[in-house]
Amino acid sequence: MVRVVFLHPDLGIGGAERLVVDAAVALRSRGCSVQIWTAHHDPTHCFSETLDPDLNVVCVGDWLPTSVFGYLHALCAYLRMIYVALYLVFLSGVEYDVVFCDQVSVCIPVLRLSRQRKKVLFYCHFPDQLLTQRGSALKKLYRAPIDRLEELTTGMADMVLVNSCFTAVVFRETFRSLDGVQTDVLYPSLNTHSFDSPPEEQLEQGLGGLIPEGVSCLFLSLNRYERKKSLGLALEGLSSLKTRLATGDQAGIHLVVAGGYDGRVAENVQHYAELKELAARLELEDSVTFLRSPSDSQKVALLRGSACVLYTPNREHFGIVPVEAMYCCCPVIAVRSGGPLESVGDGETGFLCEPTAEAFSLAMEKLFRDPQLRRDMGQAGRRRVQEKFSLEAFSDQLHGYILRLTQ
Repeated sequence: MVRVVFLHPDLGIGGAERLVVDAAVALRSRGCSVQIWTAHHDPTHCFSETLDPDLNVVCVGDWLPTSVFGYLHALCAYLRMIYVALYLVFLSGVEYDVVFCDQVSVCIPVLRLSRQRKKVLFYCHFPDQLLTQRGSALKKLYRAPIDRLEELTTGMADMVLVNSCFTAVVFRETFRSLDGVQTDVLYPSLNTHSFDSPPEEQLEQGLGGLIPEGVSCLFLSLNRYERKKSLGLALEGLSSLKTRLATGDQAGIHLVVAGGYDGRVAENVQHYAELKELAARLELEDSVTFLRSPSDSQKVALLRGSACVLYTPNREHFGIVPVEAMYCCCPVIAVRSGGPLESVGDGETGFLCEPTAEAFSLAMEKLFRDPQLRRDMGQAGRRRVQEKFSLEAFSDQLHGYILRLTQ
């Protein structure tokens, strides 16, 4: 039996966390022994699978700060993951064959301190240094050694996987000293179990009282409350759409902005308030519902009950939401860049657009006026997920990589 330990900084709710949980479940289904080690796991803000005792989630180091007076988030994340790795190697007594780590590569040198060298697989969702702004000289100075350390430690992994061809290209452009490192693409999959309960049951449990009466066309934005997700574009697209509809039609459309929200994260709190203010300026208060950290049943009910998903991030490295939407027979309108170029079939399972309110609203209008087009795109989307992003294919591929490392 191959023993695999996952190291992940914060086991909350997000695309990276979804992949880690799915990977752990997939390897366990292939007979591997699996543990997930993390610096934070809140049972009230996590994926339900992590509450399964058989998955064996271990949380250490949560007493360490996540920031210093609202600053130094990256440094604190590095220190927390170094502590988790040190605890695993020197204090836990856990025996393992492979470590699967993602997001924070600085723990890899610590794993090398083990008396018996273990194999390390690093999964690159996207280079961390590209996920933060450098608005000042001080910020650039602070990030310079962190960025360099990210590149050096990523290159120390025995195997590097990326989540899309787009990320593979960005990896090469960003980590120029790692030209000799091979990067294989392992697309995130969809664990369809939670999406396969009877639709009537999901709608009854998930949407009760959430959507106003009289709504005939529901649009959905599903993403974390972060500025880089460009959630305001969904509001602006809805506003633009309403200007081209008759008054009677306007009353029947509604947008739900739903996504991961953590009160510990200042940006989540701030951006939620910013979006509420934007909705007020656009006079959309009666046409928009904001939902923070929806439950699994709410999310699935929304996906099944929506005319389409508005996926607004620009240059998103992959994005699991379009895959979830397509499996639920919900068309996707996404920005024409990054991962959606590989997941969404333009004109087949949805529309790929420029990141403007006008472009999004034109695509929204097509789906609003043509229910048959919505149904056709929905069915095509489900077939696409079954063919390209099945959990079985993901499990087989990942298990093959693990076996390759242990041979």
